[in-house]
Amino acid sequence: MNGKNRIAIVTGAGSGIGRASARALLRAGFLVVLAGRRPEALEQTRSFAEAGTDRALLVPTDVTNPDSVHALFEKTRETFGRLDLLFNNAGTNAPAIPLEDLTFAQWRQVIEVNLTGAFLCTQEAFRLMKNQTPRGGRIINNGSISAHAPRPNSAPYTASKHAITGLTRSTALDGRKYDIACGQIDIGNAATEMTARMATGVLQANGEIAVEPTMDVEQVAQTVVHMATLPLDANILFVTVMATKMPLVGRG
Repeated sequence: MNGKNRIAIVTGAGSGIGRASARALLRAGFLVVLAGRRPEALEQTRSFAEAGTDRALLVPTDVTNPDSVHALFEKTRETFGRLDLLFNNAGTNAPAIPLEDLTFAQWRQVIEVNLTGAFLCTQEAFRLMKNQTPRGGRIINNGSISAHAPRPNSAPYTASKHAITGLTRSTALDGRKYDIACGQIDIGNAATEMTARMATGVLQANGEIAVEPTMDVEQVAQTVVHMATLPLDANILFVTVMATKMPLVGRG
């Protein structure tokens, strides 16, 4: 099953995994709504696409704002009439400082973007997908390997990604009656702007600083496309895509 003329929303589409996935979905034939806070970054994503730039719609969006999220889905409905795929990818992190030194504002920002933003988008997707014809659709959540194991000094990010796993399970269950499938992709050390520090070394659980291997972000994008193009009677509930030699197995 390909993505020809199917409609997708990608949040956090202005950089990194969101940009790579949006471009891959365009190549696969999807019409893609690019959502993110920075219009200029969304425009770069569209201009960098190898194919389908005329099938990309830019909708600047703050996923922490319910009105902004509602406007994103209304624009999608008005333009395309339906939604087949939501990739909940927008995310942020807090500084890697001791847990006791984090401010409430830093904690709240990570939770609002990573968790509340995904919930708000999921809620709007349900409202659209359950009432369209044909009914149903697919939601993919970006969980991260931090949904399994923390890095040092990562309490807000790790907590948000563990919570995404719960949201994925609840969405998969509650979506059954509407023919809505939900799965989660947990990503480890994809080479993006966010992981550039891996090349110079990152803090390990034993207190050492170590360089960590990375993988091409295109491998993540291709996995998203594979999940996205499954028929709705099949679902990848959880998948981990990681740099083969990264120190995840046995971490800590």
